[in-house]
Amino acid sequence: MLARTDNPVIQLTYDRGLAWAVLLLLTLGLVMVYSASIATAEAARYTGHHSTYFLVRQAAAIAVALVAAAAAFQVPVDTWQRIAPWLFIVGVLMLALVMVPGIGREVNGARRWIPLGITSLQPSEYMKIAAILYTADYTVRKNASMASLRYGLAPILAVMLLVGWLLLAEPDFGAFVVIGVAAMTILFLGGMNARWFAGLFVLAIIGFAGLVLTSPYRVQRIFGFMDPWNDAYGTGYQLAHALIAFGRGEWFGVGLGASVEKLFYLPEAHTDFLLAVVAEELGLAGVVTVLALFTWVVVRAFAIGRRAAELERPFAALTAQGIGAWLGFQTFINMGVNMGVLPTKGLTLPLMSYGGSAILANCIAIAILLRIDWENRQAQRGRRR
Repeated sequence: MLARTDNPVIQLTYDRGLAWAVLLLLTLGLVMVYSASIATAEAARYTGHHSTYFLVRQAAAIAVALVAAAAAFQVPVDTWQRIAPWLFIVGVLMLALVMVPGIGREVNGARRWIPLGITSLQPSEYMKIAAILYTADYTVRKNASMASLRYGLAPILAVMLLVGWLLLAEPDFGAFVVIGVAAMTILFLGGMNARWFAGLFVLAIIGFAGLVLTSPYRVQRIFGFMDPWNDAYGTGYQLAHALIAFGRGEWFGVGLGASVEKLFYLPEAHTDFLLAVVAEELGLAGVVTVLALFTWVVVRAFAIGRRAAELERPFAALTAQGIGAWLGFQTFINMGVNMGVLPTKGLTLPLMSYGGSAILANCIAIAILLRIDWENRQAQRGRRR
């Protein structure tokens, strides 16, 4: 029997099911990133024609992310609440830095990265965490004013519109949608006036529709999504090959490493369309396994948030539920795009797709979630004693 201690590292009272689900997703993602990227790595000049180029970098990113997650777990939730406004300010400044010539790096027409020598930083990924923490803190601080348009909704709407403007300038429409959904979830669960929330929801839909209709390439994506086979070599190219990958996989897949679509047919096979490679190589069984693991992570996030609310820890509750909304919605969008249910959008599959910034942000978010659960258990024990 373990001795009583206040050290969260020694006293292993945490959600083991959640931790194992995340580790399984990271491991499966590493394997599939390697499988999906071999052909690209061997053919590209910038990789030195090394087949393990993406594997090594993804493994290094996971190692760094796990260390960062271990450190984040040591930070009390009260501390996260105190520094939430400052983290948000830093996030906004980082988004602004991306637009500065000579600092931000442009890839395929999008300026989303800040080069840091051997790696790059993608501020929009860290902004997801900062926005969730800030919105949760704001909702708790302004609880008495949440029914007021002027003192409750207007200030948070103004700062989120600033974030949205910076993200759309990159452009990163996907990150803007994810942050918007997570923030609205927190505001709704935090007690925002139902009438104002409904109005905000309608305005958000109108705004997103306007952004799509005023952007020719987004309109092309919508039409390509509706009938990818009408222009299978143009606007519907990615979706058509993703659907072919799903079709070839059938029940149990063609075998690990045996995908044909990853051989320069399916663009971004190791990032946005990783699930299509999973479907082709591991079949429906692999897709269902991935879906079940993500479902468990999201369900546990909302359960941890609900327990925190019962223990009268509002900031912890809203943060946990915000993280659940973020991971759940982004997973839903990515899977929907891969399956042809939603228009093509550049959002990666959390915890699995290639990308150091995304993996690091995801792991830190999970660490905060586990810390909330750990503190819930400590508070529950204190009540029992």
